[in-house]
Amino acid sequence: MRLYTTKIFAIVALIGLLLGCSGEEERLQRLKVYNWGDYIDEELLTEFEEWYFEHTGRQVEVVYQTFDINEVMLAKIENGHADFDVVCPSEYIIERMLRKEMLLPILTEEFKAEIEAKNIDYFDAVSPYIKEQFSLLTAPEGIDPNDYSVGYMWGTTGILYNKRYVTSEEASSWALMFDQRLDDKIFVKDAFRDVYSPILIYAKTLEQREAGILGPDETLQLNTIRELMYDSSDESIALVESYLKRMKELVAGWEADFGKEMMTQEKAWINLMWSGDAVWAIDEAQSVDVELGYAVPVEGSVVWFDGWVIPKYARNTHAARYFIDFMCKPENAIRNMDATGYVSVVATDEVFESLEELATGELEVCDLSYLFIDSKGEPLEGSDSVMADATLYPDRSVIERCGVMHDSGERTDKMLEMWSRVKGDNLSTGMLVGIIIFFSLLLIWGIWRKVEKYLAAQRRAKRRKHHKR
Repeated sequence: MRLYTTKIFAIVALIGLLLGCSGEEERLQRLKVYNWGDYIDEELLTEFEEWYFEHTGRQVEVVYQTFDINEVMLAKIENGHADFDVVCPSEYIIERMLRKEMLLPILTEEFKAEIEAKNIDYFDAVSPYIKEQFSLLTAPEGIDPNDYSVGYMWGTTGILYNKRYVTSEEASSWALMFDQRLDDKIFVKDAFRDVYSPILIYAKTLEQREAGILGPDETLQLNTIRELMYDSSDESIALVESYLKRMKELVAGWEADFGKEMMTQEKAWINLMWSGDAVWAIDEAQSVDVELGYAVPVEGSVVWFDGWVIPKYARNTHAARYFIDFMCKPENAIRNMDATGYVSVVATDEVFESLEELATGELEVCDLSYLFIDSKGEPLEGSDSVMADATLYPDRSVIERCGVMHDSGERTDKMLEMWSRVKGDNLSTGMLVGIIIFFSLLLIWGIWRKVEKYLAAQRRAKRRKHHKR
């Protein structure tokens, strides 16, 4: 009997092992990608499956999911329950993930040897400018952020404006966000870091002008702006909060994605937003005869970067590395830019030649020699004065007044608390009047009900007294 029972347990265990192996094999045939919404040419996902099989002989199915806020994405990965293989966070989140040892290296020696044997280029198309920016990310000692992250898209934070109601000169300063004329016509991106940083730059600029450190038209030096990107002190948080509470009196809404439509429908006249969203809105607005423009204020702003990373909980790291390499190919970068309106970190001859084709706004003479560099480390010929869409490709003068955001570590909670306070009592005058009227009517109704009950009680008392008589 014991022998019989032992055999049964052995068979059950073997079946469980086989099923477990089958499940693991099935999982390794999937690649779980977690990316921002509307941030890729989705036809490339199927094409990657074919390309991967062609180069490795392995089957893979891409499982694609999206997010709208960095912190939501991070929360899912941080607890280890979401085993995404490839994720696309922003620069300050990459810093946080590096600090918490949440990432795996991308270009390992084993992977490098494998793709070199297959004669596949690896990430070479990424602009040296982008790699330099990634190298500035704060990381644990001995860690090069470029080993753990590969750039995907980048851009600026600025003001999208309706040219019918706002001039380009007005849009050249953050002062526009506090213009009483725009009451209830302002939308702001619901991304606390992307709002905090430029408003801090603006507030510090005004502070130094009032102190006589800067002249009336002078702005902060780039080194000062870069230092402010690390500033999450109580003093600075309070300063930004005071400005945001002034601004919120005029704000119609805080948006994660719908601000573009509000602008094209002229329900908003200005929107603090990312350059890529601005490109999409400018293009859409043209089809309905609405003319929009985009500006990065002269006081300074943010240049942001999103990049591919492989979380430590990833299970299909092999396909993940191939996927990142596939997205860095110039022809795929051009397609992604065309589909999303954002700018790829890839800066090759092919991309340079496509500048006019990708443009959705007016072309301007731009100095892009900082971005387009040849294999010898020299700017591509003509890149210092090329006709391009300045919303897509900011001129060198714009880049030189923009800082890169950094993770605030334990101070992040303080910033989030401030952001919640600002948004929590974000009531327009109309909403405030409506709420006051509502509660006033509720109070009157309550008093009336008590009076009615008192009178009814008096009537009943009189009737009882009458009956007793």
